[in-house]
Amino acid sequence: MAEIDWKEARRYLGLHRPGGVVDERLEEALRACGTELEAAARPRAVWRRFPLTVGEGRTVCAGMDIPSAHLARHLKDCGAVYLFAATLGAETDRLLRRAAVTDMSRAVILQACAASLLEAYCDACCDGLSREAAPEGLFLRPRFSPGYGDFPIAFQRPLLEALEAPKRIGLTATAALMLTPTKSVTAIVGLSPSPWCPPAGCAACGKADCAFRRV
Repeated sequence: MAEIDWKEARRYLGLHRPGGVVDERLEEALRACGTELEAAARPRAVWRRFPLTVGEGRTVCAGMDIPSAHLARHLKDCGAVYLFAATLGAETDRLLRRAAVTDMSRAVILQACAASLLEAYCDACCDGLSREAAPEGLFLRPRFSPGYGDFPIAFQRPLLEALEAPKRIGLTATAALMLTPTKSVTAIVGLSPSPWCPPAGCAACGKADCAFRRV
């Protein structure tokens, strides 16, 4: 199972800035919450491979015709994709809800640990997909999720349905298209014959004043 990236957890808490003073009590609380979170989490993931057609500002795969210039640019030169979904499970949600009622400071730390653990788990899954694709001479693009850039959040539910995620890993979307369990991710992962890929995450975002920016 993937483990919490403590550096990332600190970043989510706003403690990543260079030269910051280490608060030993906060660090102890972070480690304790992380240990509790790792014990409660039940990470699960599902993915399926589909052929892909990329047009001018549109992407077609798994029966979805997605109007998104950002996604089309991200998947340029890809001939197939993995649809991907992962969750830390309902057990993690229950832990977060209890903490929110009893100790908000602890709840904030648990949220940061959960975000870090989910990211690490998704990375581990995609590392496995990368190894699976390597014998075909294919390389993975970074994950691109509904709601990112101009990729409409409305495609959350069709993506889940294409993966049979409700049945396979218990992951659904609310009427407002929020994932439940909440500590979950859906994404499209391109497969390209070239190892080059466009910048991901912070490098692709123009919001320079974001408190969570890495670069």
